[in-house]
Amino acid sequence: MRLQKNISLKPYNTFGIDVKSSFFLEWNSIADVQEYAQDESLKSHKRLILGGGSNMLLTKNFNGLAIKNNILGRDIISENDEEVIVKIGGGEVWHEIVLWTISQGWNGMENMSLIPGSVGAAPIQNIGAYGKELKDLFVELEAIHLSDGMKRTFDLEDCHFGYRNSVFKNELKGAYIITSVTLRLSKKPDFNISYGTIQQELDKMGGSELSAKSISDAVITIRQSKLPDPKELGNSGSFFKNPIILESFYEEVKFEYPGLPSYPAGDNMVKVPAGWLIDQAGWKGKRVGNCGVHNKQALVLVNYGGATGQEIFQLSEDIIADVIQKYGIELEREVNII
Repeated sequence: MRLQKNISLKPYNTFGIDVKSSFFLEWNSIADVQEYAQDESLKSHKRLILGGGSNMLLTKNFNGLAIKNNILGRDIISENDEEVIVKIGGGEVWHEIVLWTISQGWNGMENMSLIPGSVGAAPIQNIGAYGKELKDLFVELEAIHLSDGMKRTFDLEDCHFGYRNSVFKNELKGAYIITSVTLRLSKKPDFNISYGTIQQELDKMGGSELSAKSISDAVITIRQSKLPDPKELGNSGSFFKNPIILESFYEEVKFEYPGLPSYPAGDNMVKVPAGWLIDQAGWKGKRVGNCGVHNKQALVLVNYGGATGQEIFQLSEDIIADVIQKYGIELEREVNII
């Protein structure tokens, strides 16, 4: 580990916000994490763990220690004719791992192609897309407690996974660094193409045999048509969660807005698309100074260049207030505000 001072975090966040961290270091191994945990001088600083930088909005300089998790690894734990158990380093890039598993002939991750971020950040959000979530594949993860350097294994129950939620966003927030994630992948065809427009895109592709590769290609095409490349236009993907509301309340709102879509969410609850609410409220494609709402996907807030994190935060505040005023539904941010 090499401690650096006064480092710009612009390369480490997909919004491209140019703020500085007082201190910066990188973890390349579990030994690095444990060395940090034994160093009281390092632990005395406020801490910011960086994965792919795709799930945060930096609103000011960080007066503390920013740490980049670079722990790699791709290991087969067990394998039979039907499935394979793989252990992936927390610093690996999620989408690269998706493509790697597909190349190996393993199924399960294809619907979550092109989700930005690192493997270690995936359980924190319980990331998901097109009818699949991390928890559907999850076996366990390993994490290091940052106060004492002790390693702990978390199973499915320990993680308290929910919709874009986990124990690591709540009672254990900031307490651990996830060093590896173990997933169960199938060798048998068990595909989910019922969500969103995957089937339509597969039909457009024409003649492709249904496979993890063809589904992944379809998802990538859909996402690229809607979501800007952070390298070209700063963004963090979906900025808001899809709200889950009582079915009875949904019926009240739908009476006034008959086009409002919904998806079952269990226990008399339904999920409504935040993108629809934002779009219908007139925000899609709207620009405010150097930031705005993407013109192809209302869930995505973008930095057109030179926007501050505070400007983007204020834009999100204005959208939340407007959606509440129009529909009585409160949007929740998916990104972490720092």
